[in-house]
Amino acid sequence: MLAVKTISPNNNSVIFRRSLRLMGDQFEISVVGDNPAWAEGCFDAAVAEITRVEKLLSAFGDDSCINAINRNAGVKPVKANAEIFRLIDRSLQISELTDGAFDITYNSGGNDDTAFENLNGGATAKTMVSNANYKNVVLNAAEQTVFLKEPGMRIGFAANSKGYAADRAKYILQLQGVSSGVINAGGDLLTWGNQPDNEPWTVAVADPSQEKEVFANVAISNMAVASSVYTEKYATIVDKKLLGSFTPKKGFPVSKIKSVSIISTTAELADAMATPIMAIGINAGLYLINQLNQMAAVIIDDHSRVYTSKNININ
Repeated sequence: MLAVKTISPNNNSVIFRRSLRLMGDQFEISVVGDNPAWAEGCFDAAVAEITRVEKLLSAFGDDSCINAINRNAGVKPVKANAEIFRLIDRSLQISELTDGAFDITYNSGGNDDTAFENLNGGATAKTMVSNANYKNVVLNAAEQTVFLKEPGMRIGFAANSKGYAADRAKYILQLQGVSSGVINAGGDLLTWGNQPDNEPWTVAVADPSQEKEVFANVAISNMAVASSVYTEKYATIVDKKLLGSFTPKKGFPVSKIKSVSIISTTAELADAMATPIMAIGINAGLYLINQLNQMAAVIIDDHSRVYTSKNININ
C-alpha cells in the first residue's frame, strides 16, 4: 500500500487538493501554489483532460475508435486516431518486453461486457484466453490502421488507462503553470517538483495486510508509482471457484506475491508493469526490472518478506 508523505510548508506556498471519482475510481489531485482561485482553475483543466481520456479509451458508443477496432476483428483494419494508435503501439511494446504477461487483448466470449470476475457458467478460462494474444494485433504505421486478426478478439486499456490519464493530466497542469504536484489515481501516484518546503515528495510503503505499519519511505519526486495487490476475488468457472488473479497465457491463479510496487518515469508505464511482474514471479520480475533504465520495484511476498530491485533507495 502507498501513501504520499507531506511536510508542513515554511513559506507562502501550500498544497491545494481536490478529490473526486473519475474513471470508476477515486482520484486526488494536489498542486503547490499560493492562489486558491488559480488552483481551482488548474483542477478543472485536469479533470476535463482525465474525462477526455476516459471517453477516448471507451469501447462503447458509435463514435468510439476502440469499438470500431473491436467490431472489425477478423474482418478488416480500422484507421485509428494518432493518440490511440501510439497508445496501442506502446502497449504492444510492453507485451513484447514482458513476453505477453501484459496484454491489452482478450476474447469477448460473445459478450464485450464479459470479464474474468463476471464469467457465466458456460465459459472457461481456456476459452477466454484462447485469442488473447498481442501478436494477433497488426499495426500499419504508414496507414495508421489497427487490425485484430482473430474474430472475437478485443482490446481494452483497463491495465494502463488510469496511468495514461494521470500522465495527460500532469501535462495539462504543467501547461497551467503547476511546477509541483501529485496525482493519486486510485492509489497509483504521479509526482513532479517538490513540496512547499522544497523537500522531495516521498511515499510510505506498507504491507497490504498491515497498512499502518510502514516499513519504508521512498523519494519519488518526478516519478510515478503504481501497485498491484493480490486479492482473493472469486469467479465461477465451470462450477469451480478459482482465484481471480490469472496468468495471461494459461488462465490459472497466481500466488506467492502479495504486492508489487513499480517506480517509473511515467504513470502509464508503471501502471502497465505492476500486474505483469506479479504474474512473472519474484526472481524473473526483479531480473526484468534490473535490465531497464529508470525503473525500480518493491515486492512483498506471501510471507511478508520484502524484495527490491537494484539501486532503489529505501529509507
